[in-house]
Amino acid sequence: MIQKLQKITTLLVLMMVLSGCTNNPEDYLEHLEGYWEIERVILNDGSTKEYSYNDTVDFISLEDSQTGIRKKMKPNFMGTFETSKDAENFTIKIENDSMNVYYKTPFDTWKETVLLATKNQLKVINKNNAIFLYKRYKPININ
Repeated sequence: MIQKLQKITTLLVLMMVLSGCTNNPEDYLEHLEGYWEIERVILNDGSTKEYSYNDTVDFISLEDSQTGIRKKMKPNFMGTFETSKDAENFTIKIENDSMNVYYKTPFDTWKETVLLATKNQLKVINKNNAIFLYKRYKPININ
């Protein structure tokens, strides 16, 4: 009887802890800005593509809480970046408890949903259900 009560108590505590750990997509905003390096992509069929080396990183800059730009940046050994003048403008909307990022260029429009954004990790899913996992970019130190 005591063991059964302990199991029930443990289960109830675990359920309360897990239910309190829901992610609020508005909290992702504070972590979105910065330099991000892709780690891997999980494709719709379940296959995974690993990226052990990247010659470019994504730079995300917020203009305010609803708009920003994303650019491809190429780091160099001097600690600076090379880039083109091309940038993808985006708008952020919180919809149905999700953070959706709407991109618009002269050539295309698309949407990505942020699944997770922390200090060191960014996870987004696109319209093809491919999940992109990024890590915070850290420059190579050759000293």
